[in-house]
Formats: sequence, C-alpha cells, structure tokens
Amino acid sequence: MVNFSEKEVVEGLKKHFPEPRIELDYKNLYQLLIVVILSAQTTDKRVNQVSPKLFEKYPSPRDLAKADIHELENILKPLGFYRRKALLIKECANSLVERFDRKVPDSIKELTMLPRVGRKTASTILVNTFNIPAIVVDTHVMRVVTKRLKISQRRTPEKVEEDLSRFFLKDNWIYISKALVLFGRYICTAYNPKCGECNLYYICSYKKKAR
Repeated sequence: MVNFSEKEVVEGLKKHFPEPRIELDYKNLYQLLIVVILSAQTTDKRVNQVSPKLFEKYPSPRDLAKADIHELENILKPLGFYRRKALLIKECANSLVERFDRKVPDSIKELTMLPRVGRKTASTILVNTFNIPAIVVDTHVMRVVTKRLKISQRRTPEKVEEDLSRFFLKDNWIYISKALVLFGRYICTAYNPKCGECNLYYICSYKKKAR
C-alpha cells in the first residue's frame, strides 16, 4: 500500500509535462497504428526518420497490404528487426482491409483482433486519437510504477494495468498514459535517473535514488 495519493502523482507529473503528447509523427489513424507497431525495440526518433518514406510509398492500408515484402524490408532496414516488422505491418494492413474496411477500429477488443496488436498498442491508439480513456503500460511505465513508485507490485503489463486503473481516476487515464511514458523516458530513466530534477522524489521509495 502506497502512502501517497493519486493527486500527488498527477500534480508532480504535470510540473514536468503539463501537456504531454506522443513523440511519434503521424497524420492519421492508419499511420499512428503502423508507427506504434514499428516503435517496438527502437526509438521514436528512428521511426520518425523512416516513416515519411514508408507512407509516401504506401499511403493507405490497401497499398501496404499489397507491398512487395523485399521493398518494404529495404525501407525498414534502419530500424532493426526489419524483416519481422515488415511482415507485421503488412499483415496488420491486410487485416485492416479485409476485416475492418480499411478503418482503424476504436475499441480495445477490435484493435487487439489485428495481428500482433496488444493492449499497449491498442491503448496508445485510443488515448492519442480517439480521446478514449485507456492505460498504456510500456517498459517505461512498468519501471516507474513497479520499481520506483511501487504503485503496483505485479509483474505483467496486464496486471499492472489493472492496478493503475484502480489507483487513478478514469478521468486521468489519458493524461497519465501520455505523461508516465515521457516521465520514464526522460526523468525516471532506467540508468542514472534524474532524481535531482524529479517532482515525485519525495514520494518515491526507490532505494537507490540519488540524494
């Protein structure tokens, strides 16, 4: 049981990120879905370098579904794991065309019907484009809430999501989903966290935090 309130966490985060936004570049729902899939195991910056060429060549789900796999791999090569990612986004585009009439669905249930789209990706779509409350649990959020703030003691993203949904009011889900990712990326980093700059320092129970 933590000895601080939801309000303290939200207010501390807002001092760092009053209006957080996703750092992936996109122009529509289709593009966001694809860049979120591509962002696994690489940086948003690198995805943003590759995505303009990708969407210039494949501007719609139908175009991507019909893509030559070798040409697609060549575009994605700077990302690493490019062969697997080429297959993933091609399969996803094909499913958008065949099952959803080329439209990105607006529910976790339908989004997770798409190949390789899990709850994290689905929640990212919901909070960033549909303004639908959901909780994003990526590696940054897992570290912050389980090892640093210890809001959750559980080990799987699904269980951590359950704990966060109970700790935070639903009205704050969209905000904390965006802010916690950035907080973990830039302040509460895996190595050498910036404790001296942290507005949540006083409630943090991390034993190795800088003093």
